[in-house]
Amino acid sequence: MSGPTNSHGRIERRFAEIADQGRGGLVAFVMAGDPDFEAAGAILSGLPAAGADVIELGMPFTDPMADGPAIQAAGQRALKAGQTLKRTLALVRDFRALDDATPVVLMGYYNPIYVYGVDRFLADAGSAGVDGLIVVDLPPEEDVELCLPALKAGLSFIRLATPTTDDRRLPTVLTNTSGFLYYVSITGITGAAGAGENVIAAAVGRLKRHTSLPVAVGFGIKTPDQAAAVARHADAAVVGSALVERVRAALDDGGDPVAAVLDLVAALADGVRRARLVKTKG
Repeated sequence: MSGPTNSHGRIERRFAEIADQGRGGLVAFVMAGDPDFEAAGAILSGLPAAGADVIELGMPFTDPMADGPAIQAAGQRALKAGQTLKRTLALVRDFRALDDATPVVLMGYYNPIYVYGVDRFLADAGSAGVDGLIVVDLPPEEDVELCLPALKAGLSFIRLATPTTDDRRLPTVLTNTSGFLYYVSITGITGAAGAGENVIAAAVGRLKRHTSLPVAVGFGIKTPDQAAAVARHADAAVVGSALVERVRAALDDGGDPVAAVLDLVAALADGVRRARLVKTKG
């Protein structure tokens, strides 16, 4: 499963399929090990059929500085249930036994990877079937730490751009970025209120002038209508906090967290697909 062709190919093929179908894509974030290893595996395996085009799998960490309360709580639930980076890679390996087409991107912070060992981590991630990494606390100036070794190992390194990433900074951010560009539509933590559609449209237009990479927009997207508004302008909408909140709510209510997450993913996927079709017809 490792190597540049397989890992980069899944992401590129999926976004090409989305474009060919004239629709928006859905990137679904879930936390590895939340609420426990077995339920997390069931959620992961169900995401493609529910409509997720790309899966972002969170790596639980004790100090997630960019995350809001919902994702912090998800990470804490996972850690309490015994989730480790090794078990996160095991989740991907189990998923790959069932699905060899859906891209899986690990998202999180550098510390767990550093402790695991960069070379060992990249080898294990590649063999498990990971396609790319989003590491939010490693700026381009630190590419030698993980980005360049990851690219050499055949993993995409997906970078974040924000509303404060101006035209002078953007070329630096885009250097060595591959797979897609993740645009954080607000300044702040995950789960905060999202930006308006006109603001997103202008931001995506600016980014597209600098890169041919697909642009996925996240932060603050909670409903199918909000996802649709993003998909009218970006290549994909990213939803995370709303999904992990479904896990919490199901646990609080004595419900099924797997079904709760997959039901929302299906609704979001319907939203992004309808949005791009409306744009194409119009």
